[in-house]
Amino acid sequence: MSAPAPSSLAIVDAEPLPRQDEVLTPAALAFVAELHRRFTPRRNELLARRGERRAEIARTSTLDFLPETAAIRADDSWKVAPAPAALNDRRVEITGPTDRKMTINALNSGAKVWLADFEDASAPTWENVVLGQLNLMDAYNRAIDFTDPRSGKSYALKPADELATVVTRPRGWHLDERHLQLDGTPVPGALVDFGLYFFHNAQRLIDLGKGPYFYLPKTESHLEARLWNDIFVFAQDELGIAQGTVRATVLIETITAAYEMEEILYELRDHASGLNAGRWDYLFSIVKNFRDGGAKFVLPDRNAVTMTAPFMRAYTELLVRTCHKRGAHAIGGMAAFIPSRRDAEVNKVAFEKVKADKDREANDGFDGSWVAHPDLVPIAMASFDAVLGEKPNQKERLREDVSVAAGDLIAIDTLHAKPTYEGLRNAVAVGIRYIEAWLRGMGAVAIFNLMEDAATAEISRSQIWQWINADVVFENGEHATADLARKVAAEELAAIREEIGEETFAAGQWQEAHDLLLQVSLDQDYADFLTLPAYERLR
Repeated sequence: MSAPAPSSLAIVDAEPLPRQDEVLTPAALAFVAELHRRFTPRRNELLARRGERRAEIARTSTLDFLPETAAIRADDSWKVAPAPAALNDRRVEITGPTDRKMTINALNSGAKVWLADFEDASAPTWENVVLGQLNLMDAYNRAIDFTDPRSGKSYALKPADELATVVTRPRGWHLDERHLQLDGTPVPGALVDFGLYFFHNAQRLIDLGKGPYFYLPKTESHLEARLWNDIFVFAQDELGIAQGTVRATVLIETITAAYEMEEILYELRDHASGLNAGRWDYLFSIVKNFRDGGAKFVLPDRNAVTMTAPFMRAYTELLVRTCHKRGAHAIGGMAAFIPSRRDAEVNKVAFEKVKADKDREANDGFDGSWVAHPDLVPIAMASFDAVLGEKPNQKERLREDVSVAAGDLIAIDTLHAKPTYEGLRNAVAVGIRYIEAWLRGMGAVAIFNLMEDAATAEISRSQIWQWINADVVFENGEHATADLARKVAAEELAAIREEIGEETFAAGQWQEAHDLLLQVSLDQDYADFLTLPAYERLR
């Protein structure tokens, strides 16, 4: 008797979208279903392992390089695969969600790479998940244009040789896609985003002289990198794509991953192209993991933690050294400033800060860096052009002068800055404003002249939680308490209502955003990710 045919993916509780059948073809869904069957059990085991590791950190208040992988770190002979031509020069990368206008603007921006984001810069509504895939398919077919309904301005692609190379970022391992289920179980969002993109575009990208390139977010260990590598091997075999065609850049945006950079590159070595030094998620991860470690782990206001802080400098210099030792690209952090159309002085000061930040990264040995807005591309480009000249990268700079001890990465108390009352107010203000936009389906939001994404809200609510639980006393003598956070949140909500007017306020989801921020900031049972309870409220 023959085995029963495997059941197929079901689309659950989702309104049909225009042209969704071009993305959700039977063959594409079957491919995603097979990824789910093969790899979700391991994903689940690795998520459980995260909890075990966090419990160990709570017990010891420390981290170290892994003794069991010392041989990999000591072996100087291995390198990652050489970069393909389309990814060899990455001196400026622009990030953003995959809506139609952003797709065109990012590809046209003059940046070398566009991080097409299904993760922190995209709220995972069904529309964003499916139509984001469609926009990328249309872009590769040169069948994409956009007319802004408000301004009437039209957008179209530049010639192919002027477009950025796309590196797609799927969702992190912790997020499920509730609208795609197999036998009643949601498929991990990462497998949905990766699977649909790879299925539809891998061969098309190869034909264009590029390939299926990915950014891997929220990675916490080399075992999670190993899972991704096994997924790449299977996917390439399944679709008849040559092994090693996939390239992955891993975001080192968790404190545990910072202790496993070499091992992460080793696991992905046939598919690795580099590591990226994130910032907000990295700080969020430090707070999350060491939240009960006492005063020595209390971070000051987020804007007081610059990349020149000793523990952040240790992290970025170790990343450059690790990447170049193994032949991989080292990609720097985000310049999140959004230029003002009204205040030239604000722009002047901000542009100077962006230039100083990118000059530092280029001189430290990074091969490229991130910006959030097209107007910042020329500034970052000039910083890297000054150091690289005609060279595509500076991987020959091995940074053998760098020596980082395990304790350097978590030496938070080397910072002299302290949490302030204004820092609390800013965390509340940004948190409410970001969450409200996210609940309406917007993942990248301009707030106070900065492009904010989900990592912003995570560090905001984590700092509120940490300051309250560490009984921080602000410079004005006030104690960080739940009541104070509630008072500040109520004041902020009232200020927003006055600022935008009653009608606009009522049309938004401001009260719900306020309530959710307080829930994840004040609950004693700290939520691993804000986006988990937020996703339950996402329409």
